[in-house]
Amino acid sequence: MAELPSGLLEACVVIGASSDKLREIYQLHQHGNSKELPLLEAEVLQVHAPPFVSKETSSSQAIGPAFSRVQRRRSFIKKKKRDRPVDDPVNGESAKNAEASSTNDDISVPKDLDLIALPQLCFPGGLQLATEQKEDSYHFLVFTDLFGNRTHGVVVQHHRSVQMSHESIAQNGSIQRRNSSRLYAPFAICIISKFPYYNALRDCLSCLLVQLRLGRQSEFEETVKEVSAKLSLVPLPPPGQLHVSFSLRPLQIVLPSREAQDRPVIDINLHLPLLCFTDAMLLQVLSCLLQEQKVVLFSSDWARLTLLAESLLLYLQPLSWQQPYVPVLAKGMLDFLMAPTAFLMGCHVSHIEEVAAETDDLILVNIDDGSIQTSWAEQMVLPCIPLAAAECFASRTESLQLHYDLELCHAGAGTDANERRAHRRDWQHRLNTQIQNIALELVLNIFRDVQDYLNYEHRVFNSEEFLRTREPGEQTFYKTVLDTHIFHSFLRDRLNRKIDAYSRMEINTRNSAPRNRVMTDSPRRPPMSELSRSGYSGPEHRLSRRLGASLPNLDQSPADSMKALNSHRLNSLRKITPDTGLKFNQKPVKVFRLPEFPPPLAYHYVQNYYQDMVVSLGKAISATPPDDSSLLARYHYLRGLVNTVSNKRLDALEDFQSLYKTDAEIFPPQMVKALVDSLPASERAQAEKRPELKHFISRIKRDQERERSRSDNNDEEGAIKRFKLPKKHMQLEEFVKCVQESGMVKDQDTIHSLFDALTVGQQKQVGPDLFRVFYTIWKETEAEAQEVCLPASVLEHLEPSECVFKLSSSVKTSRGVGKIAMTQRRLFLLTDGRPGYVEVAQYRDIEDVKVSSAPLMLLRIPSLKLRVRGRKDAFEANLKTEAELWNLMVKEMRAGRSMADLHKDPQYMQQALTNALLMDAVVGSLQSNKAIYAASKLSHFDRIRTEVPMMVPQTTAEVLKHKINPSLELTTPHAVDVLLYTPGQLWVSVSGGKVMVFDASTWSITHTCLQVGTARLNCMLEVDSDQVWMGSEDSVIYIITVATMVCNRQLTEHRTEVTGLTLGTDKYSQKVAYSCSAEGNVMLWDLATLQVRKQFRLSCDRLLSVCNHNGGLWCCSRDSIIEVWRNGSLKHRMSLPEQLKGAGTAFSSILLLPEVWIGGVARSSLKGKVYILDAERHLVLKELHGHADRVTALCSAEDRYALSGAGKLDGKVAIWKVE
Repeated sequence: MAELPSGLLEACVVIGASSDKLREIYQLHQHGNSKELPLLEAEVLQVHAPPFVSKETSSSQAIGPAFSRVQRRRSFIKKKKRDRPVDDPVNGESAKNAEASSTNDDISVPKDLDLIALPQLCFPGGLQLATEQKEDSYHFLVFTDLFGNRTHGVVVQHHRSVQMSHESIAQNGSIQRRNSSRLYAPFAICIISKFPYYNALRDCLSCLLVQLRLGRQSEFEETVKEVSAKLSLVPLPPPGQLHVSFSLRPLQIVLPSREAQDRPVIDINLHLPLLCFTDAMLLQVLSCLLQEQKVVLFSSDWARLTLLAESLLLYLQPLSWQQPYVPVLAKGMLDFLMAPTAFLMGCHVSHIEEVAAETDDLILVNIDDGSIQTSWAEQMVLPCIPLAAAECFASRTESLQLHYDLELCHAGAGTDANERRAHRRDWQHRLNTQIQNIALELVLNIFRDVQDYLNYEHRVFNSEEFLRTREPGEQTFYKTVLDTHIFHSFLRDRLNRKIDAYSRMEINTRNSAPRNRVMTDSPRRPPMSELSRSGYSGPEHRLSRRLGASLPNLDQSPADSMKALNSHRLNSLRKITPDTGLKFNQKPVKVFRLPEFPPPLAYHYVQNYYQDMVVSLGKAISATPPDDSSLLARYHYLRGLVNTVSNKRLDALEDFQSLYKTDAEIFPPQMVKALVDSLPASERAQAEKRPELKHFISRIKRDQERERSRSDNNDEEGAIKRFKLPKKHMQLEEFVKCVQESGMVKDQDTIHSLFDALTVGQQKQVGPDLFRVFYTIWKETEAEAQEVCLPASVLEHLEPSECVFKLSSSVKTSRGVGKIAMTQRRLFLLTDGRPGYVEVAQYRDIEDVKVSSAPLMLLRIPSLKLRVRGRKDAFEANLKTEAELWNLMVKEMRAGRSMADLHKDPQYMQQALTNALLMDAVVGSLQSNKAIYAASKLSHFDRIRTEVPMMVPQTTAEVLKHKINPSLELTTPHAVDVLLYTPGQLWVSVSGGKVMVFDASTWSITHTCLQVGTARLNCMLEVDSDQVWMGSEDSVIYIITVATMVCNRQLTEHRTEVTGLTLGTDKYSQKVAYSCSAEGNVMLWDLATLQVRKQFRLSCDRLLSVCNHNGGLWCCSRDSIIEVWRNGSLKHRMSLPEQLKGAGTAFSSILLLPEVWIGGVARSSLKGKVYILDAERHLVLKELHGHADRVTALCSAEDRYALSGAGKLDGKVAIWKVE
């Protein structure tokens, strides 16, 4: 039997008092012997759970209808009936009929349902009889199993008159004995679901009560069972903008879908916490949850407890609460509050004094009056959320419209209840979306910097470095949060590069400055313009920031910070500019209305109902335009689900195949796997005869194997390490790993040179003491650079992105007394006294650097002498013992600048800067006469400049404009597989389906490592402004939505790897797409329907790419270029030119501009070349030498530039000017 996802209803349970106790109390009450009505013990009276109908079949593989997903584990009711007297007179005929109907029934109970605790939770205040009718009361429950899986319940307490059968009471109690008085017993009806549809299930219970009031008491059980069976037929909507609605008289009930696969179902009013708490109090509660305190909610209304608790946890998304969670504690469960772990629980406000007195480590939150207190004996100040994030949150919430009545001021009185409910539902949905975005921004502002301290390769979080950079007043908060389970789970998702709402908002709101620094600065330094804005304005602030790594801020308590938040709100908060990251395009919501329910307890009626649903979904699919692929995918999901439960397996597979191609994000792999495994032999044979279905099934199996192999590495993927200094001697391999984990350097070659430097003259291993000293000096130098305070008169001479990386001691120079400052662009003198700026030299202008000596009385002082282009007099600084080190550093910076200018590659400059700073740390840590010689091991570019002439052919130098390195954040260079330019963006694919996106105006990275499949990508194509197609080695064309950077759709018609994509027009001038695969197949795609219109096959040696040009298709193979007409007939074939033929020579890519650009390798070496051909004469015009490895990819940017990418020995992208 296939395992299907849960439907809306998991079980429906009726709770009440036992018949024996009710009879006893009733008789005492009628005879006037009962002065007070006692509290009774509640017990389970009925359990209704799927399957409600079944069909006898001989097939062991059959999938039963009505979501037959629950095994028949035990009969709860049957056991109760055996233990109960046969002549049970409670509730008259209903008891007899219930006995008769249940004696032979074996009612299944969901395996995770705790029937022992459920009665207490349904009557948390106790089961109390009453002498008068009471209003129905609702509350909500959450059950959590040992694995953290949650189940949700909605409970209604409904009072019914207690009637005894021997008193001849008619239905509804219309005839009574004159002297008898009424007695009302509460019954609780609890609907349990796997999903938190609180509002929808409350509406279902409201409709059920209407039917119970209109029916006879003898029909009570049958009515509850029938409604339960109907709810079990309701399919849940897939993630996205498609809701599901159904009619349960008298209401039309809507099940809202999740907004996305990574977002939870939200069917509550998220603004309730904003109504109950002030901003400061609400932020304090969220702070306690983030720190995993023991939090207890109190209220006089049981319903508020769960609704507020659920809202608070939703505010923390994507952080997921990992601790015990019981939002409603019954009176007999208060001992749960003695648990030693953190938890979130709730109980009645009448117990608040008792709880506070019994325990001393709780956070007590009174929902009714919006207050927070602690149960500690001594007053304790709890750490608050960082002030900047808190201020932003308070500003956002202040602008919300929280009162629905204000929305109705202009509206008339509605006469249609369902229409009024729909209007309120739409208003609430919009408000919930706003609150979700505001809460997500709060979490983002708290943890935005975390990703800067992650090492993805070794799965390390440098927590000490992260804490060191926090403000002093935030230290306590972050120290506590970083050790929590909730943060650990969040950190694991970041290290796994999870694409969720958090990561998407982070990208949308990311400042351009940090993006630029990612691609330019290997060492972490803020630019001087940022330091000047961040408050580095005086020595007092610098001192407190320096001490902040180890001492708390004693001047201001966290409580004072929150007071400041409130006191400054009127002056500052309303002036905050709305962030574009919060402005999401709201897609219109569609509602699919289910057919009217059939009699739900008859098999053939249920099957007809499923058939009606399939027909309705088919009509919806036909009416949906092809370009609305998102909505089409959701209709296919629902129809596949319905076909599955109605045993139409092949139809279901076709729907899931369409879903797989249309929106892979919501594709349910486990359900489809179970469906494929359940196919009987006859249906499997039919599937084998359908090529598309056969290919789909084989792909599902391949995905299963891949998932199985990936699950073997789950422990490794889930592990997170904190960086710790080594405790033993390290060989080279261990040293490389340790340095990479520390975040100092990633490049392996540089780390190898550092290892050689630290082990000069000794055994080839680095001891823990030496590494600790080296690491400390590196961090101290970094901290000192961050504390540099430059006046405006100095800042105006520097570029906004410049950073001071190194300051000398105060020395005498030929141009005054002061400190020599080193930035990534220049050297300048920061004069003593009143700080002033004296330009020393830009690195490209330095002609000569040497160590000299300057006279001082009778001594000669070591000095550094620079000869600068355009200046007569040399610059000399009496650096004394620092002279040799500065000589090495300046030479390396000069050589790096020369290499960067010559090769148009700024990374050379950044690598030289890293080398110079490593030299400084090596000299400081060795403190020996060999220190300078050891540091010289890191003089990489200066050694190249001295030993190898740096020559670039003139033709190359004239055409080459710039270079970028996509592998900068990786430990080793990766081959560039594909390049694509779209307006304003450059897409770069490297090994294993990783895609990086660059801002084309600054060449800074905007999206790191988007994962598209698991195989190598061969080609990319911009289809329109919102779509990028990517062809992969796994024969799939992945379709990326540019707005979200998510791959939702796939084209799977190719049978071998996809190697080329291009756009064209058909004979009706409609835009179409062409794709080609390695074996020579070319397919023509309809962009609206994503269907193949036509295909043909070319005879060639491995087809590499296809390009549309002048009405024809140019196809590049391994040894020739073929021009064909659009119908596939050959027009022209051009073989590899004779002068280019030879060992190791081949075409790798082709680009058609005014000339033909072809990438390949040189004849005499492995270095890459770009050949520019005359398209008319078929001659080579130019040969461009721009890469140290073969050219693997080409693309054009607005026909003004050509871009080339190279193999892994080079791994860079060169940008060429097109003449």
